Amino acid sequence: MKRTIFIALMLLLASSAAVAQQNYTPPEGSSIEPPNRTAESYSLPKLHVINSVTLSPSYSCRSKDDFKKGYEKTALFLSSYSKKRNSPDLLFNGACGSEDYFVAATSGDSMGLIADLGTDASVEELSAHLVFNKQNVHSFPSYSRFAQAVKVEANHTYAVLLNSSDIRGLFIFTVTTYVPNKRVEIRYAVKDYQILDLKAKSPGFSWEQKNF
Repeated sequence: MKRTIFIALMLLLASSAAVAQQNYTPPEGSSIEPPNRTAESYSLPKLHVINSVTLSPSYSCRSKDDFKKGYEKTALFLSSYSKKRNSPDLLFNGACGSEDYFVAATSGDSMGLIADLGTDASVEELSAHLVFNKQNVHSFPSYSRFAQAVKVEANHTYAVLLNSSDIRGLFIFTVTTYVPNKRVEIRYAVKDYQILDLKAKSPGFSWEQKNF
C-alpha cells in the first residue's frame, strides 16, 4: 500500500513539474526563453507561401527623430523572435540621394548574405535548390553569387541566406515597385526558417581580429 502511494505521489510531482515548465514565463526584460516553445509562439513564417510588404523609407534617409524610433517600416522581420531581438531579416537602406541597397547582416555575429538573381527568376518558380543555381546546370557562371549587400533594382529577384548564432533561414523576394530612397514593395516567400539553440562555440570571435 505504501509503495502504491509513493509511486502515485512521484507521478503527481512529475506531472506538476511538466505543467509548470510549459507555463513558465521569464521575468519581463529577461533574455531567457521559455522552454518547449512552438512555431506558433514565435510567430514563425509559413514556408512556401507568397506574401507582400512595403518597406519605407530607406533606413539611412530619415530624420534624427525617426532614427530614435528604431527600424519601423524600413525593415522586414519574419518572426516575433527577430522582432523582439530588434534584428531585421532584411533591411532597406541607403543615404538620401545615394543608391539604395538591401542587407541581411544587421547586428552582432550575423553573417547574412544576399544574391541578386536578376529579372529572369520569379518567386513562384524558385525552389530552395534553384536559389543557388537557377539554371540547374554545372556551369560556374550559373551559380548564384552572394554578397553582404546588393543594389536595389526594380523587377529583380533576390535570395537571402540568414546565418547567425540563433537564426538560420532562406527566403526569396522580388521587387515589384521601387521609388529611390522612398519606398520598395516586395513579394517574398520563406523557404526555411529556424530558431537555434546554441550548444557551444569557440570563444574570441571578432570582426576585426587577424590571424597569427
